[in-house]
Amino acid sequence: MKQASSLQTARVGDLIKEWRTRRRLSQLDLALEAGVSQRHLSFVESGRSAPSRDMVETLSEHLGLPLRERNVLLLSAGFAPAFAERKLTDPSMNAARAAVELVLKGYEPNPALAIDRYWNLVMANAAVAPLLGLVSDKSLLEGSINVLKLSLHPGGLAPFIANLARWKSHVLWRLGEQINVSCDPKLIELERELAAYPVPPAPKGKPWEDADAIALPFELKLGDQLLSFITTTTVFGTPTDVTLSELAVEAFFPANAETAAAMQAMAKARQN
Repeated sequence: MKQASSLQTARVGDLIKEWRTRRRLSQLDLALEAGVSQRHLSFVESGRSAPSRDMVETLSEHLGLPLRERNVLLLSAGFAPAFAERKLTDPSMNAARAAVELVLKGYEPNPALAIDRYWNLVMANAAVAPLLGLVSDKSLLEGSINVLKLSLHPGGLAPFIANLARWKSHVLWRLGEQINVSCDPKLIELERELAAYPVPPAPKGKPWEDADAIALPFELKLGDQLLSFITTTTVFGTPTDVTLSELAVEAFFPANAETAAAMQAMAKARQN
């Protein structure tokens, strides 16, 4: 199978076959799901036939491709991209940006942040600032702030994460799931970098396995306090813009009364 970096330059037939293989679908399976002829699909994959725009869009839909990858497939077939990609600061994105800001504000006094496809920080609420203040390696805060690097780097939050081994396992598992969907080489490189960061040996079993837990907590040790959070992810429901389709809001909710009280106390301290 080709390396992920080849996806941008491969012809449309190779791309379709690559994605079909990654989705573990036979030609017949995909043809039946998409409502196209298996013979025609075979000809497209081999380069003997050129697909129509409708066929490319239909196959993209049934292959479950993210919007960015759908654009790549259309371009490789000689068609214009179907989905625009605008910066969140673009005037046409004012409503979306305001919605994200409102969501982040609504999560206070608990930390919440908006991230892009590559886990770069886009926006954050006021409760995130004290966490950034814990970072000793200030280079992690320069340019685009990658929140995964920030959390697992020895000069970032890693020294303060009480369950670092399990949290790293969870982060890498989640990143792996994202790579399975997108096959993005930049995410693959990020995964390699994070995996190389030092960490205590992880306990046996999958990172979420705990008979008494409803979710893997994010445990932060601050002095004598042990803060415990559960996380949620919010995304736009029906995006037609690449930027919005890749934007997510990560929120950290107190997992116990002690953590909730600490978040309230920190919020009051910020107001004074």
